[in-house]
Amino acid sequence: MRVKLAIAIVAVGLCLAGTARVAAHHAFAAEFDANKPIQFTGTIVKMEWLNPHVWLHMEVKKPDGGTEVWAFEAGTPNVLFRRGFTKQSLAVGTVVKVDGYQAKDGTRRGNGRDLTFQDGKKMFMGSSGTGAPWELPRPGVDTEQKPK
Repeated sequence: MRVKLAIAIVAVGLCLAGTARVAAHHAFAAEFDANKPIQFTGTIVKMEWLNPHVWLHMEVKKPDGGTEVWAFEAGTPNVLFRRGFTKQSLAVGTVVKVDGYQAKDGTRRGNGRDLTFQDGKKMFMGSSGTGAPWELPRPGVDTEQKPK
């Protein structure tokens, strides 16, 4: 009888642990603002390959000359891996540009859309179906008339 009770307690614990992780996952619109596009060039200081999302941390220069660290949420590790992106793709010290959308709470966090390497190679950081905008006009970039 004690063995059955112990098995039941473990099963309930595993179920609760699984639902806590699912409940913590969110849609783009719950945490990020599509009307607040951001763009930073900076140096990678940390990468976190976690489920449900990879997080890229980069140090950027502030207008006053100081620095601050921003964190950008990317797609899942599996999605990025299928795009050819690995843990070695962004070593600490790599300089990149990230386009994305700021967190609604105003913190130094964003949802990354595009990552551009110094050689011009570009990679889509997001995951499909999140509700994040695929492309938004960027002031001063996408609104200018392009020569024919």
